Amino acid sequence: MRSKIKSSQVTYNVLNNVEGMSRRDALKVMGIGGGAMMMGAPVQAEASNSSDKKVKIVIVGGGAGGIMATARLRKATPNADITLIAPNEVHLYQPAQVFVAAGVMSVEELKKNNSDFIPDDVNWVKDEVTVFTPEKNTVTTAKNGNISYDYLVVATGLQYDYEAIEGMSEDLVGKHGISSVYLNNPAEGTAKGGPLTWQWFQEMRAAAEKASPEKPINVICTQPDTAIKCGGAPQKILYLSDDNLRGNGPQGGEDLSKNAKFSFCKKGTTLFGVPEYNKTLVEEVTPMYGNIDDKFDHVLRKIDPENKIATFEHKIKTKGAWDEDLEEFEMIISTKMVELSYDFIHIVPPMKPVDAVANSSLGWTKGTGKGWLECDKFTLQHRRFSNVFGIGDILGIPKGKTGGSARHHGPILVDNLVSVIEGKKPTAFFDGYTVCPLKTQYGEIMLAEFDYKGLAPSFPILDPSRPRWMWWAFDLYMLKPMYWYLMMRGLM
Repeated sequence: MRSKIKSSQVTYNVLNNVEGMSRRDALKVMGIGGGAMMMGAPVQAEASNSSDKKVKIVIVGGGAGGIMATARLRKATPNADITLIAPNEVHLYQPAQVFVAAGVMSVEELKKNNSDFIPDDVNWVKDEVTVFTPEKNTVTTAKNGNISYDYLVVATGLQYDYEAIEGMSEDLVGKHGISSVYLNNPAEGTAKGGPLTWQWFQEMRAAAEKASPEKPINVICTQPDTAIKCGGAPQKILYLSDDNLRGNGPQGGEDLSKNAKFSFCKKGTTLFGVPEYNKTLVEEVTPMYGNIDDKFDHVLRKIDPENKIATFEHKIKTKGAWDEDLEEFEMIISTKMVELSYDFIHIVPPMKPVDAVANSSLGWTKGTGKGWLECDKFTLQHRRFSNVFGIGDILGIPKGKTGGSARHHGPILVDNLVSVIEGKKPTAFFDGYTVCPLKTQYGEIMLAEFDYKGLAPSFPILDPSRPRWMWWAFDLYMLKPMYWYLMMRGLM
């Protein structure tokens, strides 16, 4: 990896000027797109398992998981009465919000009408489920009362919990140096987080122009101690905002990174849970910037926006007495609150399951997964209600809160649901596949793919831990049309 990469500005300019791309580079990108269509699983134009029985299937949620499940189930169960319950008229392509935040994509490019993807013979109830009653095979909606089902697919996604941070609310995003790329409301078709974060990028650069190495601006990026949608997003904002200061963003400019200090505050003691990817981030990416301080086991608990002070819960492990029976030292965990001042802070809110699931008998009742949908991590079938399945972020399983995971959930869910309809046992297994296109700088992405066992690269011939320009090209140019025209139509 290069140290101070001014050439990434050149890479950015090339990739964002399609007409100016050489024929060779254009063919490379097209080749990436063709290969990527097979990433992790083959393209499936038709369901591998089908049933012609007349059953009633209800799908709750109109995000990526719900729409993909609807499209696939329509093909696999041609005689079923399928109802989709989802209030959102607008569908948001959420994976690209970081590109909007980095100033390389417009927010309007993230939006399409949900009606473009819902099959005509699916009953679309534009409403929200407020109560799940799986004991009676019914859901209760806000406006349309009770709706019964034979089989249920839960695809509600998750919800952001900004208020879990004392002093924080959604209204503060875009003010007092605070930003959050996650600020959006799919039900309303709004995605404010991306544009506000791009504004934050620009304000940070303007402030850095007035600062100096002796008196730098202080920038904090946070990650909560809850499960989150797209676990790599906090670091994407960290690296891209810093790289923008180096003049490698769309507006260019001189290198101002020496006038800023960054702190990345998160739970745990690693940057990434998969050792191979963590090694690259620790040994190459962070040192490349030279102004990032990784503050492990620092979780944001309180913010004072007027005085620009963030308070973190910091857990410290110290060595205690020697335990002769276990033949190891006792580890003593102490907690203290740490105040950090900032000029700019990017907040990733704590996230939780939607209330309707958490407050029902569908959710896990204890443990770290409490409230999330209690499904088998392999079959995606509910552990107590055999006619209920889940897809997407609501799943209470170890991995999979990404759009790439939802794409892999889709065929597994449909195959197993059809098996249950036919009186058979589910035999399709989800392997935990998760993909995180981790943007380490403008023009380069480390395509982190992994599953329950560890590394799961789609192209093993390439070292998966290496950030590459072609993954940036794939993510920026190929993934969105693949999402709209293949994934959302159940063709991939």
